[in-house]
Amino acid sequence: MVISTDMSAQILRLHETEHWRVGTIARQLHVHRDTVRRVLAQAGISPPTALLRPSRIDPFRPFILQTLVKFPTLTAARLFDMVHERGYRGSPHHFRHLVATLRPRPPAEAYLRLRTLPGEQAQVDWGHFGHLQVGRARRPLMAFVMVLSYSRRIFLRFFLDARMDSFLRGHVEAFAAYGGCARVLLYDNLKSAVLERIGDAVRFNPELLKFAAHHRFEPRPVAVARGNEKGRVERSIRYIRESFFAAREFADLDDLNAQARRWCEGLASDRRWPEDGALSVRQAFEAERASLLALPAQDYPLGERVAVQVGKTPYVRFDLNDYSVPHTHVQRTLAVLADPACVRVFDGATEIARHVRSYDAGAQIEDAAHIDALVQHKGRSRGHRGVDRVSRAVPAASVLLAKAAERGENLGSITAALLRLLDRYGASALQAAIDSALAQGVPHPNAVRLALERAREEQGLPPPTALHLSEDVARRDAPVRSHALASYDRIVPADEGELP
Repeated sequence: MVISTDMSAQILRLHETEHWRVGTIARQLHVHRDTVRRVLAQAGISPPTALLRPSRIDPFRPFILQTLVKFPTLTAARLFDMVHERGYRGSPHHFRHLVATLRPRPPAEAYLRLRTLPGEQAQVDWGHFGHLQVGRARRPLMAFVMVLSYSRRIFLRFFLDARMDSFLRGHVEAFAAYGGCARVLLYDNLKSAVLERIGDAVRFNPELLKFAAHHRFEPRPVAVARGNEKGRVERSIRYIRESFFAAREFADLDDLNAQARRWCEGLASDRRWPEDGALSVRQAFEAERASLLALPAQDYPLGERVAVQVGKTPYVRFDLNDYSVPHTHVQRTLAVLADPACVRVFDGATEIARHVRSYDAGAQIEDAAHIDALVQHKGRSRGHRGVDRVSRAVPAASVLLAKAAERGENLGSITAALLRLLDRYGASALQAAIDSALAQGVPHPNAVRLALERAREEQGLPPPTALHLSEDVARRDAPVRSHALASYDRIVPADEGELP
């Protein structure tokens, strides 16, 4: 706390002339006690130290200090139990306060200020910015951030996940925005970069290694729990939260990314360059651009590729949603290749379906052609079952259907009509009626119906009517299994002398 000269003079006067204590001066002048002690120390005055009152913990101080030296991170609760077993009867709350004053503090660590050459290094990390509600799905809003270590140029792109495909896509878009690639990219120990780490032995994600080999940069992970090694991207994420994202309104993800692109090219690039206040980040980046690695001529193939199993229904499940496929590919394993805008389904190397990607949950994304083809297939299947039934019962029906097909008739309606006549008149009568219709050269159900009616009238039979029985009547007509009567022979009368 910086105080005026008059305040310093008043503190000295009250302490030396009026003999006020440090606490009394601080309370009456509304300053901190350390401020009063600092003014007195600068004047060469040492205030008398208060005598420590005896405490219950005094006999246990050597034991506490020895234990904390050996186990610096031991909790105060466990240390209290150990001291309590040795006779301490003080309050655990007061004990916790005393342990805080006795616990050894690690010495402060000094860090070198890191400086990099132009185009030498970039730092990469994810930032979590809450969630977005997309339909019934609650998606995480993740920010991919890359910062050039020399110029501090920021690239920002938001995604609805932190998958490997989004991670690599962020790299590609950042390289395109920079017009090149840094020689070394620093990563935290996130799974998209480091799968496993034991000491200095690092196992990189193979997808990242292939991507790095394609663009000729070196992926380099920072040490565990050493955030200072990638402080530029850490501070950039904090800067994004405070300068860009705070109180920002946006319609959807595309709108948010458009605003982020304008912010990176505008306000974030016009800020002061930390290495030289006379220059801006934009000017430093223009000087660094020529030192970046050139991008390869061929683009890296992006897209998330996963194997999916198609069940009985013609849909594949990907990222919480179902996408339709042709019904001819049910009960098979297919491959899904997805990007932020499109979901494509492959059978081997052949693309069989393409859909607009949905970030909803539990949605069915359908291609009308897939559903129409399935409906037509089901209709033809029902027609084939009807043809098989009527042809087996009445062999002449297959001849009638063949003649009707030659005339361009609707075979589905003809089959349905023949099935109704079969159920009403029986197979033998229908066979004779179809023979009569074919003899007259009229392969149509109406001719068959007229032949059946003439035969009925000649025989003097009543018109056949469909009989619909209720469920109760149908149960009464159900066959009944007779019980074995031998069980009655085992019945013994109450009085064996009497007849039962």
